Amino acid sequence: MWQKILIGVSLVLTAVSASAELSSQVSIIPLPKSLKIEKGYFTFHQDTAIYASDAASLSNAKLLQQALMQTQGRQLQVVSGHPQVNQKNVILFSSIERATSTGAEQKEAYQLIIQRGRISIQGSTAGQFYAIQSLLQMLPLKASNTLRLPAMTMQDQPRFAWRGLHLDVGRHMFSVEFIKSLLDQMAIYKMNTFHWHLTEDQGWRIEIKKYPKLTEVGAFRKETMKERNFDPYIGDGKAYGGFYTQEQIKDIVAYAQTKHIEVVPEIELPGHSLAALAAYPELACTPGPFEVGTVWGVIDDILCPSEKTFEFLNNVLGEVMDLFPSQYIHIGGDEAPKTRWKASSIAQAVMQREGLASEEELQSYFIRRVGQFIHSKGKRMIGWDEILEGGLAPNATVMSWRGEAGGIAAAKEGHEVIMTPTAWCYFDAGQGPKEQELWQLGGDIPIQKVYSYNPVPSVLSVSQQRLIRGVQANVWTEYLPTEEKVEYMVFPRLLAMAEVAWSEQAQRDFAQFEARLEAHYPRLSSHKIRYRIPRPYGLDQVQWMGQHAKIQLRSPVQHSRLYVSLDGSIPDEKTALTALTLRFRVDASKPVTVKVLTVLPDGRRSAIQQARVPTSATPQNSP
Repeated sequence: MWQKILIGVSLVLTAVSASAELSSQVSIIPLPKSLKIEKGYFTFHQDTAIYASDAASLSNAKLLQQALMQTQGRQLQVVSGHPQVNQKNVILFSSIERATSTGAEQKEAYQLIIQRGRISIQGSTAGQFYAIQSLLQMLPLKASNTLRLPAMTMQDQPRFAWRGLHLDVGRHMFSVEFIKSLLDQMAIYKMNTFHWHLTEDQGWRIEIKKYPKLTEVGAFRKETMKERNFDPYIGDGKAYGGFYTQEQIKDIVAYAQTKHIEVVPEIELPGHSLAALAAYPELACTPGPFEVGTVWGVIDDILCPSEKTFEFLNNVLGEVMDLFPSQYIHIGGDEAPKTRWKASSIAQAVMQREGLASEEELQSYFIRRVGQFIHSKGKRMIGWDEILEGGLAPNATVMSWRGEAGGIAAAKEGHEVIMTPTAWCYFDAGQGPKEQELWQLGGDIPIQKVYSYNPVPSVLSVSQQRLIRGVQANVWTEYLPTEEKVEYMVFPRLLAMAEVAWSEQAQRDFAQFEARLEAHYPRLSSHKIRYRIPRPYGLDQVQWMGQHAKIQLRSPVQHSRLYVSLDGSIPDEKTALTALTLRFRVDASKPVTVKVLTVLPDGRRSAIQQARVPTSATPQNSP
């Protein structure tokens, strides 16, 4: 069959030029604010030393020392103080605080200057840390006898102060080691906020000493709905549960701090609280009993606006704030049906007492009371955009997820905003056609769409635009029960989001980003990240030569192999040919579907990706 269809298969080898080699060395993600390549190289020697000019720089000097030992097998000496003026083969760290009235972004700025005899890294502690990430991205993955970096001057700082990744552990939870792995990758790509969604209808995942039933009862559900079998309901019959102890939480928070990542906890209220009601039914407006949720979605049973509930929340949030030194405490506030409140004498009495005209205003009252407590502890409250309903609590920050409208409204009222709209930022959405994905849970947010997002709406005035404090990618795990599936959905889209969050809008170009991204697939593999294997280049580009079609393929992942079929069969290593350039005749009565399997050097396989070749014999794209 192959011999009949395939006219010619050729392997195209391209010599790597010096300029291409230089380009690969500076494939930094996210894109620096300014980068100027100079003449010459800095070459590492056995006597190369790392100097920390001040006490604040010493930790970063040791961090670079450790990284160079781990990745390059080079043990460099760390010295406190300044090198001599003309001393060569030195790496010098210097502290420069750049905090100004223009924003927190300045605190993370850095300058990296590479010259023939010296590397100079200047910035605050965080800025130096990010300079190290840029420097390490330019080093080869494997140790070599000759290690050098091109001379350059780099000036860099983030566009946004909040550069976030959200992970839902209420539906499915993940190991401490896996969370640390995510934090590692966030740090490499200069993301600085980990939004940890800790409570849900389907599970309470944080130990609260004062209320042990929250984890004894609320952390476990009797089973989980199979796939999307809502009606009729079908459960899997398997008990599921678990939680993070306070010691584990302290460990993760401390680990994140070493990466300059702030961990923001989310305790959902007043909705998405069924697990808490199962543990303490007296917090509801109806007598119960309740059980931890086994299905996904919005549930009518929510916290009642009683004094007992507010006492409970103050105690819970008090323990949460003791565990998390973050500036922000996230209180959810989304998807809280008012059904129970409308029928509750307790809720209606609160409305009458406070002069509230609707249950939406009652939710605002609820959120405001919680916000007052959070504010009294020196923290800031943040919630999903539903907290706008009925009037926004003072000093509240809005996380806009139902499109951008909530964020725009909040900014016009003078509130800080984090943009995370579903159309660009929900990483549990699919990345391509279902039949061409290993996991496709609905939706379609390919990496190029993530990259296209501009978090600052043009409808806002200049002063209002400054209230857009950042952007965040969200991972909801209803249908992501394993760490492998989470990684597949997050990577490499997180790298696109990192550049959206860090780099200036005017600088960004997807084609140029995609070219830099190629250098990062091997880096992700070296960290054992099970990223989505990208679609081969050229699969959607047909060149016509009379009745013959030509498709030239190339995998973005270095050293991977492509297995191709043209007869409708599923390609594999045994039955398909390895081809980079395909030339074949197209019969108008027999359309051709090109199917490609990509196999990485570590043996990991892609989904079967495909393209249908038009049956027209009319040339469409002449070579």
